[in-house]
Amino acid sequence: MLHPMSSLLIIEDDELLRDGLCAQLTLAGHHVTTAADGEVAQTLLETQRFDGVVLDLGLPKISGMEVLRWVRKRLPALPVLILTARDDIEDRVQGLNAGADDYLTKPFDMAELQARLGSLLRRARLPAFGGSLEVVSSHTARSLRVDAHLPQAWLGDEELELTQREWALLSLLVTHAGRVVSREDVLESWQSDPVEAGGVASNALEVYIHRLRRKLTDSGLNIRNVRGLGYMLETTST
Repeated sequence: MLHPMSSLLIIEDDELLRDGLCAQLTLAGHHVTTAADGEVAQTLLETQRFDGVVLDLGLPKISGMEVLRWVRKRLPALPVLILTARDDIEDRVQGLNAGADDYLTKPFDMAELQARLGSLLRRARLPAFGGSLEVVSSHTARSLRVDAHLPQAWLGDEELELTQREWALLSLLVTHAGRVVSREDVLESWQSDPVEAGGVASNALEVYIHRLRRKLTDSGLNIRNVRGLGYMLETTST
């Protein structure tokens, strides 16, 4: 069984199969988006957040293998299940080496596809696989979850409005919750971000810290300034 409410992208040029997959996975309770070629798929992956991808290799415009390599450069932890009519061992090895997490050849059994996809989604949500970062306040029992790939975060069920830099800063603090993150580490993470390239003045960091503190008000979490060392995300006492 798939993880509840997964957001899935089906990339398949065969209309009958694409519609069938969409119907079955939607019936199972998941949000499904489809793409008929590699070009549309890349646009969707750049603009939307997905929990998993089912990818056909024989795609028009941009091949499935090219899409797979593109995904691995930009979304390294995103689970990808390949569907293909190619059943040679060499094709399977090539797909797995390019970064696929699993492989199914056509024709396939829908129950097996759901079982394999469910396994990939469960594994991706483990912290070691970088699906998302999470810290829970024992005071409010509200979790702070940060998407590992896109500038998105949630406090309980409420999505936080974050800039690219705020998200990068919060990701760093959540990853090292209870430990000090130096100013240098934060500035380095910002400068490695292509969207925010060009660096930022060190004294501007306090502005971003202040903004995040305000967004975490009443969350049971606090960003503490550790004098001379940096910042630390910690739970507040009652």
